Amino acid sequence: MSVQDIKETYRRILQTFLHRKSEQGLYEAQQFSKVLIEQQISPEELVSIHRSVLEELYPDLPAEIVDSFDLLLEVMMGYGLAYREHQSLRDQQLELHSEMEVAATMQQSFLPEIVPSTDSLDIGVVNVPAHKMSGDYYHFIKDENGCVGIAIADIIGKGVPAALCMSMIKYAMDSLPEQRLQPAALLENLNRVVEQNVHDSMFITMMYGSYDPKTHEFHYAGAGHEPGFFFRAKENKFEELQAKGIVLGVTRNPTFREYCKKIEVGDFIVFLSDGVTECRIGDDFIEREEIVQLIREYMHMPAQELVECVYDELVKLQNFSLRDDFTLMIIKRV
Repeated sequence: MSVQDIKETYRRILQTFLHRKSEQGLYEAQQFSKVLIEQQISPEELVSIHRSVLEELYPDLPAEIVDSFDLLLEVMMGYGLAYREHQSLRDQQLELHSEMEVAATMQQSFLPEIVPSTDSLDIGVVNVPAHKMSGDYYHFIKDENGCVGIAIADIIGKGVPAALCMSMIKYAMDSLPEQRLQPAALLENLNRVVEQNVHDSMFITMMYGSYDPKTHEFHYAGAGHEPGFFFRAKENKFEELQAKGIVLGVTRNPTFREYCKKIEVGDFIVFLSDGVTECRIGDDFIEREEIVQLIREYMHMPAQELVECVYDELVKLQNFSLRDDFTLMIIKRV
């Protein structure tokens, strides 16, 4: 459609409205605005068309009214520039949102689809990101001897960089089959990968443990991760699951200490991220003892139901709003 065609169409719509003052004229104007957008006619161009049509229809218009269109034209030029900039930013935002959706989907694919099944373990896990992208990661490994490796990690950083870092961690863990069930050795190998490939502004905390179904021993090591809990059924007692070690990526050759727990029937291990312990009630962080009490309340349940109930209770306390990524894992001997 040419500019002349647009002008003639607008003249007809304007005459119809001025002579009849009908809703039909307003409807035609609304439909005409879609044509202007399709033809990429700017607001200031429409003002010029409107002025030209009025001068043709009413050649005796007062000079003040005609001159007022100069002011309106300047206003609309500024508006048009601002609107086009807004549209450009909006398009960029939509593109970024689309990329984030792809990255979030990719990130979810890094997490295990199934929990390993064993005769002596019942495992439950809840992993909920606070935002689109998560910095929490967990991983399961089961070898040919039935040993189960369990990892939980927190990437200090969010968004796409965290997703890329997570992919690197998963690949590195999957590439170390001969050492993956030896906690201290695995963390040392992962540290070399992180130290060489991750930016200095990003760090990774991790807890990794390996359960042997023959001896019912759980060997574990930590790299600056949030301490978990160990429940000893015979004593009906919770203990801190401490595993001291420096976060991954800070130094080149750290040494990680390996710990061991004998797991009896009814005992269980709690792995968690700091999104659990940093839940807030008002302005205060929840106490670790309160988390223990919640676990006690539901620990008669199967592991998956247990972690889901604890999550539900904690998210209620925060008015259904997570401030940080939430990962809670229970490994129960049955």
